Amino acid sequence: MKILIVDDEQPARVRLRRLVEELNIANAIHEASTGMEALRLCEKTAPDVVLVDIRMPGMNGLELARHLANIDAAPAIIFTTAYDEYALAAFETHAVDYLLKPIRQEKLAKALAAAKKLNRVQLQQIQQDLHAKANHSAATGGQRSHISARVGAELRLVPIDDVRYFLAEDKYVTVQYTQGQLLIEDPLKSLAREFADRFLRAHRNALVALRYIAALECDNHGHCRIRIKGTDELIDVSRRHLPFVRKILKQL
Repeated sequence: MKILIVDDEQPARVRLRRLVEELNIANAIHEASTGMEALRLCEKTAPDVVLVDIRMPGMNGLELARHLANIDAAPAIIFTTAYDEYALAAFETHAVDYLLKPIRQEKLAKALAAAKKLNRVQLQQIQQDLHAKANHSAATGGQRSHISARVGAELRLVPIDDVRYFLAEDKYVTVQYTQGQLLIEDPLKSLAREFADRFLRAHRNALVALRYIAALECDNHGHCRIRIKGTDELIDVSRRHLPFVRKILKQL
């Protein structure tokens, strides 16, 4: 098995690596100290299993698991943590197991054995289920710091702070950000719930980032649009959402 250990604390990585090595189950062991580094290593090394801590600065383990759903060969996930309050959220992401620190070798062996038995069809099902649950923020650790999507063979990450607006079109949502745009499958309704404190519902098919609203412009016929800061783009505001939009903008 190829195993990736993800933990921001080096002593924890060293101890976990030693436990794995003593089990003589891995032909390759890689380490990452952040979620971002782990994503890059997953694309490069295609691990079979990721042993990931949940509480890490920046991108936590739960968010990392959600982004891994967009990788072609999704690895099995085993969470490792000193805190048991994340158990439900961890299993909502279809983790193979959830190990509390300090990790006992016999429990690690059992978890890795279970991961080893997963066949390709089962891993694909886990990947699909994880992707379907990726927009359920209450079950998977709160707001994401990044939006992820596959662009060809590449996994592209966009910081939420760079997203100007989300626009629903057919069954996809366009993410318009400072460097361009990409398509994701997250429902707009779920995005609105997850990022309610940072994005404003302007229309049934549009969420606009509060930080990128330059002005609300209305014509003589009562048709209003939001001007996006730093661009010439205008987003329609529906009559239904206009009162709430006005209320929020007055508070800014």
